[in-house]
Amino acid sequence: MNIKMICVGAMTLSMLAGSALAAADKGTSALDDPAKMQPFYTDSSMKKMRSSDEFTKAWKALTPEDQKMMMTACDDEAKDANAANSHPEFCSSVKANGGSK
Repeated sequence: MNIKMICVGAMTLSMLAGSALAAADKGTSALDDPAKMQPFYTDSSMKKMRSSDEFTKAWKALTPEDQKMMMTACDDEAKDANAANSHPEFCSSVKANGGSK
């Protein structure tokens, strides 16, 4: 009886952990975080990009970890190019202006 309870408990724990990990994998990219993206846009709807100089200044204000996350997200978006990609202008600006520190 104890072995049965231990096995059922272990199976339940593994299923819960698996579900939590699967949900974490579906998270949004750094490009979908409004707090990180707002400095690069002039409007609250984040449709109009800032000038090249302002973009570079905002890029340099980011932490190196945030820069790396954004560059990785842009690279991932470029690899999986399709109509659903919503940041082509931002990613091209990252590569042109901010990609080099």
